[in-house]
Amino acid sequence: MWWTRGLLAALAVCALLGVSAGCGTGDAHERRDEISASPVGKVLDETDEEGRHFREVDKKRAPEVAVEVQPDAAPDSGGSWDVTLTVHNFRFSQPGTPSAAVAGRGTAHLYLDGRTIARLRTAEYHLAGRLVPRGTHHVTARLYADDGTVWAVHGKPVESTADITASETGSASGSASETGSASASGSASTPPPAVSGSGPPARTDTGGSPDPGGKAS
Repeated sequence: MWWTRGLLAALAVCALLGVSAGCGTGDAHERRDEISASPVGKVLDETDEEGRHFREVDKKRAPEVAVEVQPDAAPDSGGSWDVTLTVHNFRFSQPGTPSAAVAGRGTAHLYLDGRTIARLRTAEYHLAGRLVPRGTHHVTARLYADDGTVWAVHGKPVESTADITASETGSASGSASETGSASASGSASTPPPAVSGSGPPARTDTGGSPDPGGKAS
């Protein structure tokens, strides 16, 4: 009967090992499922002009952005503008960052009158005067996650808009005032007074990634 006892012992060990291995595999699957089932915020049906979905996040932890546009005071500015973004609860992603939504991280898309002119990974951008003909224009900065979704609060994109007025293309003077600096909550700040600058011929853009026509690549 010694072999019977040995067989039973072996079967018991195998059973224990099998249960343990099964439990380990199940735990691993559960952990992977938990990660994949817990994305940042909630992707909404609403989209931006290019069909990118909004990613709704809680207001308390949502990123915020404000945009300021000033005439370039350099003598050779050619009527160009300096764009500066101020962000909170947000950091710009570096080139090569994985395409996944991470809380408080991503890029800023810059729009001129609703047209994309750059995708920014820094807080500063030089807007060429040739892109800003005579008249009043709207410069909007909007925050995006690295997967291309739009950071949003209460169904509204996290963005900020400033109005600028140019006397003529490549002219020596112009003015800028922030009229709709929308934070994550969508509130507007008090517009600062208009300012002006001067200078003649154009300067190369820096700080963004537009194509030759001013559109982002």
